Amino acid sequence: MALLQNLTFFTTVNHLRDLPPHSTLEIAFAGRSNAGKSSAINTLATRNRLAFFSKTPGRTQHINYFSFDETRYIVDLPGYGYARVPAAIKQHWQHLLSTYLSTREALAGLILIMDARHPLTPLDQQMLDWFIPTGKPVHILLTKADKLSKGEAVQTLAKLRAELNKSYPNCTAQLFSSLKRQGIEEAEATLSAWLGEQPKGKQQAEEIKTPG
Repeated sequence: MALLQNLTFFTTVNHLRDLPPHSTLEIAFAGRSNAGKSSAINTLATRNRLAFFSKTPGRTQHINYFSFDETRYIVDLPGYGYARVPAAIKQHWQHLLSTYLSTREALAGLILIMDARHPLTPLDQQMLDWFIPTGKPVHILLTKADKLSKGEAVQTLAKLRAELNKSYPNCTAQLFSSLKRQGIEEAEATLSAWLGEQPKGKQQAEEIKTPG
């Protein structure tokens, strides 16, 4: 069973005052508009339309909460970087994102979505600049990796990891493709660690050792 298979929609938030008060652990997904964030969430949850998406970037305008269990959540943040929205909405998104990322105590880690063809844009760096000072981990999914040749993908990942080691500590990165279902196990391993879940093999081994 996929780690996020039982995710259910919980609530939509457009103002910081409406964030769930009893959350104990959250993992946020963020990314530039049209980078493949919703598709990544849907792929990891093995659902077609859990996180909605459309061909029009910027459709996700609120913070969407999906319940993992009663107190743990996957959080889908508004896509950023799309020009065709009013300035007031841009400012609202920026305030919502920056404040949430830098101050939310329940936030355990950030999954940052980047298009493998255009990694680490200035806006991606801005997101990292907001979040890195918290000391919490960041895991980057280089989505749409299927759009690159194998050699190009490997080179892109190596270049990104070198830049992260130089400028952004506490970050890891991997290749990911929703279309080809590439990188799912690696992403799930990171999410499992942040959620405090035991890997299935280890859990089964401990159950065998435990007296009946």
